[in-house]
Amino acid sequence: MTPAARREKGRHIASASLPNRIGRIDWPAIERGLDEHGYATIPSLLARDECARLAALYRDERHFRTRVDMARHRFGEGEYKYFAAPLPPLVAALRAGLYPRLVPVANRWATALGTETYPPTLAAYLARCATAGQRRPTPLLLRYSSGGYNCLHQDLYGPLVFPLQLTCLLSEVDEDYTGGEFLLVEQRPRAQSRGEAIVLRRGDAIVFATRHRPASGTRGVYRVTMRHGVSGVRSGERVSLGVIFHDAA
Repeated sequence: MTPAARREKGRHIASASLPNRIGRIDWPAIERGLDEHGYATIPSLLARDECARLAALYRDERHFRTRVDMARHRFGEGEYKYFAAPLPPLVAALRAGLYPRLVPVANRWATALGTETYPPTLAAYLARCATAGQRRPTPLLLRYSSGGYNCLHQDLYGPLVFPLQLTCLLSEVDEDYTGGEFLLVEQRPRAQSRGEAIVLRRGDAIVFATRHRPASGTRGVYRVTMRHGVSGVRSGERVSLGVIFHDAA
């Protein structure tokens, strides 16, 4: 499918209700992208008005439990805020609706890497997180102004880590900001790191490996380490939503 055809299909998906939208995603293609590259993009997961409503929440402190200044912690330049419980309905619906679609990949990867598998529903997984002392919600909004960037990192908040997460762009590239590509870098054993810069449009999402993914080699399956970040924003303001499925300690 050409990029233009994918975007046209994405616009059609975005016109439906969120559960129908999630159901209409080409999940076999998403799974192939994750297995082959460690990431996959979902065009127009959120509609324009949904992006605007979520971005507007950033100014209302009642929705958040923590604000982080990236420069203070040497994470980059910019800031982000973790949502407080209860999550905004759209964020909660995204998290709960996407989890069961991603858990087959998570369990396939867990089996390949010899790690613990995951329950079929988000509620069951969050109960497992709570038992381990991880009870704070982790979905967040991130905001970068001109000169902002995010260093390569992994979103790990305790011993339990769901192997996939999602970022959705809430601003429009070349309209609200320039620069600010989404960055992914993978490190394979005994090999140089390989990076990709992915350009997203408003409403597009990218699903990617949180920490590790399996890959096949001449000696069998091996563990690939993944990190992600955001390149420098050259002008304007870039706002995005991060959906992480494990809670924080």
